[in-house]
Amino acid sequence: MGEAIVELERVTKIFRRDQVEIPALRDVTLEVEAGDFLALMGPSGSGKTTLLNLIAGFDRPTSGSVRVGGVEVSRMSEGELSAWRNRHIGFVFQTFNLIPVLTAFENVELPLLLTRLSRQERREHVWTALRLVGLADRADHYPRQLSGGEEQRVAIARAIVTDPSLILADEPTGNLDARSAESVLALLRELNEQLRKTILLVTHDARATRYATRVRHLDKGILLPLEAERGVRG
Repeated sequence: MGEAIVELERVTKIFRRDQVEIPALRDVTLEVEAGDFLALMGPSGSGKTTLLNLIAGFDRPTSGSVRVGGVEVSRMSEGELSAWRNRHIGFVFQTFNLIPVLTAFENVELPLLLTRLSRQERREHVWTALRLVGLADRADHYPRQLSGGEEQRVAIARAIVTDPSLILADEPTGNLDARSAESVLALLRELNEQLRKTILLVTHDARATRYATRVRHLDKGILLPLEAERGVRG
């Protein structure tokens, strides 16, 4: 392991509905080191997705510090965040978020359209990403022509096509059958082991503990103490 790529220090996030305050995260301090594969476990409503959204800059903390790659994410403007996110963050969603009228190839290419790469360079990056997830032979297929597991693999290819420093995966197995879920988790492990991608996976799927290098647990917005952390690989 190396230096910390994600640093949360005493992060609290409170949502407000009318006059009611709803705490989603309470005083969370967490580090994720470069090359780590951290599974953040917890039931629905424990604050897992909120934590990912803060790291990705989709939301801002009520208090505390969120640093990614040494950058204070919560202090960037929306324009700065968009450019920074496209360079440094690959996001994998539970619902795949593929565009149905685009092929697998075109879906994976989308993040590259915001870069200065030439058309040929974009094509090379897309083919590399599709080969890494084992779907080069599905490049011309539309999402409706793919299985759920294949759709999620396309989504992962899209997340890695810009060669981000950090992959954030939000319940990536939540809509998959058991076999497809195992396949996606194994793919994430390969990306971590072979490409040294840093991965933060949030899930309530207990199968993830067999693939991650570390496990932490959230409960009602509170990160449980280090005694609850357990190495599960190697």
